[in-house]
Amino acid sequence: MRVSSQGVTVVALLADPDAPTEIARRLARTLSARLADKSGQGRRFDVEVISEPFTSGTEDPPTLMRRIMDRGSTENWDIVVALTDLPLHSHGRRLAVNLDHEHGLALLSLPSLGGLRLQTRARRTVEEAVLGLAGPQTAGAEGPPRSQPLEKETDDLRYVVGGPRGYLRVLAGMVRANRPWRLVPGLSKALAAALATGAVATVNSTVWSLAASLSTPRLVIAMVGSVAVMIGWLIVDAELWHRSAERSREARQRARLYNASTVVTVGIGVLVCYLGLMFINWVWALFILNDQVFASVTRSPLHAEEYVTLSWFVASVATVGGALGSGLESDEAIRAAAYSKREQERRRTLEDDHGDQSSK
Repeated sequence: MRVSSQGVTVVALLADPDAPTEIARRLARTLSARLADKSGQGRRFDVEVISEPFTSGTEDPPTLMRRIMDRGSTENWDIVVALTDLPLHSHGRRLAVNLDHEHGLALLSLPSLGGLRLQTRARRTVEEAVLGLAGPQTAGAEGPPRSQPLEKETDDLRYVVGGPRGYLRVLAGMVRANRPWRLVPGLSKALAAALATGAVATVNSTVWSLAASLSTPRLVIAMVGSVAVMIGWLIVDAELWHRSAERSREARQRARLYNASTVVTVGIGVLVCYLGLMFINWVWALFILNDQVFASVTRSPLHAEEYVTLSWFVASVATVGGALGSGLESDEAIRAAAYSKREQERRRTLEDDHGDQSSK
């Protein structure tokens, strides 16, 4: 690490666009003061945030570290901490932090921190990395946060703990980066089709009879089936499934993670749509249904339970209609809604690579 002038250590937070940049900017608001308090001895820290797609076209940690080193060599930075929402693998394991003490560099994979309390965990990890890289006099000011299930293998590499716990932690972090709630407005045509289907089904006497005759387990099966149809249709129609051309162990691990995050991301988005449809159908039923007409068809009075049952069943029917309507959406619109910018870029790169290979 370069020696700072005038007792000031310049820390650069090099962040991928989108979520990593937002996290870095929030960190920068208090990071200087927190580092100064924890380091002691009157040391000062200046923090800068640089938003650049430094992970473009590669998922290899050594390549990324070289990029960070080259980027830092052109600036007057003492320490560079790079943040990415890319899940990293090294030696067959999920990498959380890669430290280079000699050059004052750190690479942090945000998905390794999980999907909850991400800002707090990122702050603690960045503080620990900076204090460790700043020199012997500050190293040890704070040990690894106990809330992070990381295990230290060497002085430079920290991995996510193995097993289901570590896998689920990284998966949750990837889903958080994808922001599945953005899928709802991204499926405008599918939602329009679902709403139209639900509006018609709510006033259909045959649907009334079917809903009244269905038990709770059958309603649950109808819900699960319709949501699964919607998820599968979106993934297949928009070609969201990841197929790796590589046969290495790390490539297979990445493919499993990417596909699992795709299913969970799309699943959460579809489930939010389903609950929204159920609520809208319930409100529509309250407004439009007539007690006497409903009772004459179903031979049961129209009480609160019947409203819930009908709106629940109609939501399942409407979700299947929405799946058909999702075919009207462009693949790019669905991908933009389902994935972070980093993931969109990664998929475009893979498509370009496959296109170049097929043209040869």
